Amino acid sequence: MRAVIPPGGVVALHRHPDPEDFFILSGRHEVLVSEGDRLVWREACAGDYVRIPGDVLHAHRNITDEPAVDLVVTTPKLGRFFYDIGRPVTGDLPPRTPEEVAHFVETSIRYGYVLGTPEENAAVGIDLPPFFG
Repeated sequence: MRAVIPPGGVVALHRHPDPEDFFILSGRHEVLVSEGDRLVWREACAGDYVRIPGDVLHAHRNITDEPAVDLVVTTPKLGRFFYDIGRPVTGDLPPRTPEEVAHFVETSIRYGYVLGTPEENAAVGIDLPPFFG
C-alpha cells in the first residue's frame, strides 16, 4: 500500500505481530529500530528499504517539511488496520482530533496491537499530545 506521512508527522512507538517493510519512495524519515537491547533512531531516505520484524517496538517520523511517501508491504490484517484508521490525504492535513486519536487507540486495542505509553514515547524523543494518554 502507499502511505503518506505529512511533514513533521510522527508514528508513535508501537508494536504488532505483523512484519512491516517500507520502501521509501520520496522524502526522509527517522526510523526507531531495535539494535540489541536498545532502540536507536536511523535515517531512511528515498530509495532505502526498511524491514521491521513482527513484535518489535518501532516508530518513525518525517523530519522534513515535505510529505514522505512509502510503499508499505505487510500482512492483510495490518492493511485492514491502516484502512480502518486512515484518512485520505487531500493537501495539508490538520492534526488529528481527540476523537480521531480515541478511534485510533480503540482500533489498535481491537486488533491486539500495543501502543507505547506517553512516558515510553518521551524516553525516545516523541512528545505526544496531552489527549493521547
